[in-house]
Amino acid sequence: LAMLGGGRAGLGRLRSCAGRLWRGRRRAGAMAGGDMGQRMVWGPNLIINQPDELLEGMSEWCKEHHGKSGLTKAVKESKISLQQAEYEFLSFVRQQTPPGLCPLAGNSVHADKKFLDKYMPQFMRHLHYRIVDVSTVKELCRRWYPEEYEFAPKKAASHRALDDIRESIKELQFYRDHIFKRKTDEKKRKLIENGESDKAAS
Repeated sequence: LAMLGGGRAGLGRLRSCAGRLWRGRRRAGAMAGGDMGQRMVWGPNLIINQPDELLEGMSEWCKEHHGKSGLTKAVKESKISLQQAEYEFLSFVRQQTPPGLCPLAGNSVHADKKFLDKYMPQFMRHLHYRIVDVSTVKELCRRWYPEEYEFAPKKAASHRALDDIRESIKELQFYRDHIFKRKTDEKKRKLIENGESDKAAS
């Protein structure tokens, strides 16, 4: 899985600030094995530069929060363009996975995909067309298995790219280990019990 992170505000969430996209932000990537096991390769952790006029056109919320976090200052000082960022991420995934096999993954990653389709098309062409949206898994587990869901890891809301990725991975691992795996084991047990009952009856 190509895990993408960047917090809730900014590039990955396509927050509209004064009608414009806030594209400058922290962006990080990592590759995780499909079984969410031990295999983890950390990729680029970048801050993308944006012109002053775009930053000045942000909403008051964006100005306040990104100003306090230091992100606005970091964006202004960054020398990394969107094109360079795309090259960095594309080079990273090419080293880790063949074209067309690895889906994009993360929390609310459908929003990241909209941005990436528009501004990093070469990177997206290397990935599988499907996505793994952790938010979808979260909502299904919350509705179908509310008792187990109560113990799911909670988001820290740090808005930092690497933290966002780590939290998404931890969350998926919880759903796999405590909900999906248990339900699969229960199904296997019932199949075995039914099979033994059929043998006894015959």
